[in-house]
Amino acid sequence: MTTQILAEHQVGFPILTLILFLPLIGALLIWAVRDDVTARRIALAAMGSVLGLCGLLWQRFERGTASFQFAEYADWIGPLGIGYHVGVDGISLLFVILTALISLFMLIAGWTTVTSSVRHYLICLLALEATTIGIFLALDLVLFFFFWEIMLLPLFFLIKIWGGHDRDYHALKYVLYTLAGSVLMLISIVILHLNDHAYALANGIEPARSFDLLRLLQTPLSPSLQTLVFIFFFFGFAVKGPIIPFHTWMPGVLTSGPIAVCVALAGIKLGAYGLLRFSLPLAPLAASKLAGLMVTLALIGVIYGAVIALMQQNIRRLIAYSSISHLGMIVLGLFALNFHGLQGGLLQMINLGVSTSTFLFLIGFLEQRRHGSELAQLGGVARQLPVLSTFLLIALLSMLALPGTNLFVGEFLILLGAFEAHWLYAAIGVIGVILGAAYLLWWYERAIFGSQGTVAPPAQPDLTRRELAVVVPLVLLIFWIGLYPGPLLKVINPSISAVVERLQGSVGTTTLALKP
Repeated sequence: MTTQILAEHQVGFPILTLILFLPLIGALLIWAVRDDVTARRIALAAMGSVLGLCGLLWQRFERGTASFQFAEYADWIGPLGIGYHVGVDGISLLFVILTALISLFMLIAGWTTVTSSVRHYLICLLALEATTIGIFLALDLVLFFFFWEIMLLPLFFLIKIWGGHDRDYHALKYVLYTLAGSVLMLISIVILHLNDHAYALANGIEPARSFDLLRLLQTPLSPSLQTLVFIFFFFGFAVKGPIIPFHTWMPGVLTSGPIAVCVALAGIKLGAYGLLRFSLPLAPLAASKLAGLMVTLALIGVIYGAVIALMQQNIRRLIAYSSISHLGMIVLGLFALNFHGLQGGLLQMINLGVSTSTFLFLIGFLEQRRHGSELAQLGGVARQLPVLSTFLLIALLSMLALPGTNLFVGEFLILLGAFEAHWLYAAIGVIGVILGAAYLLWWYERAIFGSQGTVAPPAQPDLTRRELAVVVPLVLLIFWIGLYPGPLLKVINPSISAVVERLQGSVGTTTLALKP
């Protein structure tokens, strides 16, 4: 697979290591100070620097190639074959930039609203940014698993300390669900490692122990082992997704958690990324064999999430079920197993990161003014908060994939790929699109133009400068991607083509695989 050839990084310093560790350095500095104002400035400097380095990464990234770039490697636990190996390609680059952007906006959005344990809150935000970026940069499976698990710690404390009603229960539930899936995912990593070792012994190759993704992609894997690897990976990624029926943690967490947690979990599609980065390339034959089951789960999620969202009176729960429905569309695109489906699925992960985050930030600003997220508390917003209502409408139109907005491009490509796989997949997917428009417009009409809320304060300010600094760049991204997606597609297309090439060549390559 030619995409796995490493390209030399185009800067004279370890840019990925800086991007990864700057938030952790900022967290250590905040731990050492005792002043909340200084702590906020340190966090802003750290996150701003990370975003600036991501801008350099975008500028220097070589288009037209599927190779990993800016790669860095160092031994970590040598006797076990575990290394510090990081790099980016067309799949992971956009996720790294999205994480840096959203993390900075999470900080700005809570600049004045988070007033208790401020330093600890900032440390959790910085740790969350670092571990999330680590997931996207890791090219060693143990390193990936390390970041995947450590990410639970800041999320747990963010929910438990700064969450709302039933926060203790939902924080524990989220961690237990994710750990259960992760343990099974670890089994896949061990299988891949042992298979690589056995293949080296059988073929006279130096049996160096390795968890390196690039090496494992070149090691043949028997069809039966591919099935095991795919299934065990699936549990880890399905819980984090979440994919039906592993979704039950999400509505509670999004309802009780702070906005930062909602943005991180609903906006950054870690589960779908894992399927595209690991499940499809490492087990292509199993992915092809189980594609029908995956598409079925995806379509159930699309319809189920949309129907349940129609019944919600709480906007956070509506967003939770909306995210489940949107994730179903992404999985549909991925398991169409063709270029347009994979292209649309990846682009839609980024688009939802932008649009869902915009929507959630605005909901957070609205909750601060109305002290709740129930429909009964939100009526009549348009009359008192016209600017906020306008931006909320733009985010909503993006989420229902209006032409000219970002989600339309991704949704069109997904449905095109689904139609190429089977017309029925696309037909059912369109039903989910229609239901999505129904629940979003239904909520907006009642919350924004409905009767006056029951607990509305007499005077409420519209969006402040700080809040506009969060919302305006995201809205500009919504229209930029919707009207001119070419720069993003130019980055992702070579890597998507490489995954498709591997899927199409899976039958020929797996005949060389070892027996389990």
